[in-house]
Amino acid sequence: MPRVNVYAVTGTATGKITLPDNIFAAKVRPILMAQAVRAYLSNHRTARAQARTRAEVSGSGKKIWAQKGTGRARHGDQYAPIFVGGGVAHGPVGNENYKLKMSKKMRQQALFSALTSKLKDEELIIVNGLAKIEPKTGKLVKILSQLKANSQDEKVLLILPEILKNVVLAARNIEGVCLATVDSLNTYEILNGGKLVFMKEAVEGLKGL
Repeated sequence: MPRVNVYAVTGTATGKITLPDNIFAAKVRPILMAQAVRAYLSNHRTARAQARTRAEVSGSGKKIWAQKGTGRARHGDQYAPIFVGGGVAHGPVGNENYKLKMSKKMRQQALFSALTSKLKDEELIIVNGLAKIEPKTGKLVKILSQLKANSQDEKVLLILPEILKNVVLAARNIEGVCLATVDSLNTYEILNGGKLVFMKEAVEGLKGL
């Protein structure tokens, strides 16, 4: 079982914690993680684009030119799809379904794979005592700096055991810092979140995933 340091809010190591094998020593599956990310983004996609067909374009339906005698191909009105300003053939209608499905086991294995890869890349920090901090941005900025978790142009995903109002208030104005509760974790957030800062209490919540 992997063992990692537990840090105090001052940035000093205060002990070690044993992480679950099935979560942090799982087989890293890049293809499965990519599939989970694609499904997550696709399921958050909204069909907004909408094109008008030739029946919906407003204007005269008068024949564009005479049927015979012009030397050109015969056509009806000027709003056929081949003309500029004409209707669109087979365009988006605004009700496309982009939803993708993954089984619960596949989503779980992709999540465990992402967490394992973060641990291997040394991008995972366990912190104790964060639940009692004051709801002030400066306090959390200092803590993240002492943990070496929020350097310039680096993102941080702070993982809480549950919604803690004081932590939410302290983190909401820090650029690059995102919050997530342990029961809402997904592969996309893990891979896109930069360094992971787990509250020690949140690690216990992982066992219920």
